[in-house]
Amino acid sequence: MVKPRRISDFKPTFTNLAQTSHYQLTFGGLPLGLRQHLNVRGLDYRFVTETSGLLCNQAVLPGSSNAIANIRGNYTGVVENMSHARIFTEASLEFYVDKEYKTLKFFEHWIEFIANGSGQDQSRKDYFVRMEYPDDYKTYQTKLVKFDRDYNEEMIYNFYGLFPRALNNTPVKYEGSEVLKATVLFTFDRYSVGKYSSYDRYRGRYNNLKENFKQKRKTAAEVQAIADDSGLSNKEAAIIQAGGSIETVIG
Repeated sequence: MVKPRRISDFKPTFTNLAQTSHYQLTFGGLPLGLRQHLNVRGLDYRFVTETSGLLCNQAVLPGSSNAIANIRGNYTGVVENMSHARIFTEASLEFYVDKEYKTLKFFEHWIEFIANGSGQDQSRKDYFVRMEYPDDYKTYQTKLVKFDRDYNEEMIYNFYGLFPRALNNTPVKYEGSEVLKATVLFTFDRYSVGKYSSYDRYRGRYNNLKENFKQKRKTAAEVQAIADDSGLSNKEAAIIQAGGSIETVIG
């Protein structure tokens, strides 16, 4: 039953909403051949990993959906829907273009590298395209971090197999001079949510899990205390700590 409520009851909820203007994009893990291809064109790795992400003035948090199959025949007259695959959407990102045009060069030459396996001079009349192997142009360490002004909470999106699929047309004009922007469409194999460093796995807080390091440390201390008191090995003490009996250890 619906009951009347005071504004003070739900005011804390609506005064603590996330804002769209706080995020950070970081390109990382570019393969060696791609880094060399970019480096000789004036795009050092610091620009790629740090500056390019800062110039991203508009991003989208990725989404996904489940592909559905219709199952008929299990029950008379009933059509069941069942998921058979997870589908990841593409991401469209907009970037400011700096005066040295490094932003445009970054994405132009990344896309060029993907289709430049022939290694031929592109000005030749008989130039042809040969695609590079996916492992040579995909990045597996690109992250998009969404946070707010208080930095208390964050959402980390880790992209696997990411690369630019299209660099959209970039309009230029005489009248009404504005900041030049470039829009890039990225595709990727999948993404995961949360922290995934080895340290975060150790602390038990990967994939947005609540940290369980304190519990692990407490358990380890209990096992060590049992081992010291009983003269058993740590493995045997762990069995007892988990609820096993002395007979189980001896037997």
